[in-house]
Amino acid sequence: MTVLYFGDDSGSSTCFHRAQALERLGHQVVIRNPATALFGIHSNKWVSRINYRTGFRFANRALRSWLVGILNKLPAKPDLCWVNSGEHFSKDFVQALRELGCPVVLYNNDDPTGSRDRGLWSTLLGAIPSYDLCVTRRRPTETEMQQRGARKTLRVWMSYDEIIHSPPSPDKPVPERFQSDVTFVGSWMRHENRHVILRQLHEASLNVKIWGDHWQKCNDEDLLKHCWQGRAISGRDYVNAIAGAKISLGLLSHGNRDQHTRRSVEIPYAGGLLCAERTPEHLELYKEDKEAVFWETPKECLRQCTRLIANEGLRISILQGGMAKVRALKVGNEDVCRQILDSIFTES
Repeated sequence: MTVLYFGDDSGSSTCFHRAQALERLGHQVVIRNPATALFGIHSNKWVSRINYRTGFRFANRALRSWLVGILNKLPAKPDLCWVNSGEHFSKDFVQALRELGCPVVLYNNDDPTGSRDRGLWSTLLGAIPSYDLCVTRRRPTETEMQQRGARKTLRVWMSYDEIIHSPPSPDKPVPERFQSDVTFVGSWMRHENRHVILRQLHEASLNVKIWGDHWQKCNDEDLLKHCWQGRAISGRDYVNAIAGAKISLGLLSHGNRDQHTRRSVEIPYAGGLLCAERTPEHLELYKEDKEAVFWETPKECLRQCTRLIANEGLRISILQGGMAKVRALKVGNEDVCRQILDSIFTES
């Protein structure tokens, strides 16, 4: 099957990882990145901000020209069009794809129907009824897509990548710079108080390492000096940071209505011990204190971490339980891609 795939084609993006998973399943993937149509526009930060807040409405002409050029140069009709994220694509764009005579699927693991980043998703929201299948990872988002006229919806779990996130080889030690008591790999976010949680762990004399963007904005000089290791990491560095830590935090974005994230599955798959907020979805995924550890407040997070650091046997047992469980769940990229293809090519 030939898949015309729209999304980020940079090697570190999860969008690209899903395209690779489709290829591993035996499909031919032709990937096109909408950002290339906006290369000159994005070079101006003010215009870029306007586009972000208006769902790229004012970039419509450039995007339309780019899409027409792609469709005119297709060597053969694809069997499926896959749109990742979808903030660039208006209903007219999706209708143009439908004229190819194949199904058009939207995969969005964000929260386009929520209140955060409302402007970014304004174009996508108008296009929802034009897709043959809308894939999301949130129950509220799935319901709200249906209310907006989605023809068919599918809820999936966030996924790890079977290749990119494979654990380090037992005969190759994790480099010392990635070893820690507790690690968090992710961005600082306004109003999420991530620095408060990490500050308490640091003040308890735990070896805390943070990797991610925007941490300079937290205004915590001590945390930046002693814990922040640098900007976002990916690939084997990301895996090493998880596997090299005794405990890996899976912090949520409450503004994005998270009940689980990619790290909820990537951490156990990569050989880390998941320590995350206690939510219905986390409890649905893992047995507490058997396959992962959960908490409700920063103080409980600190208690859980100090307990685990002091008990190596318990820590290893939970880590191994999580590794076994996440594989049994079948939430790798290949698994989720199969699920999506089965849904789009199966009659309702």
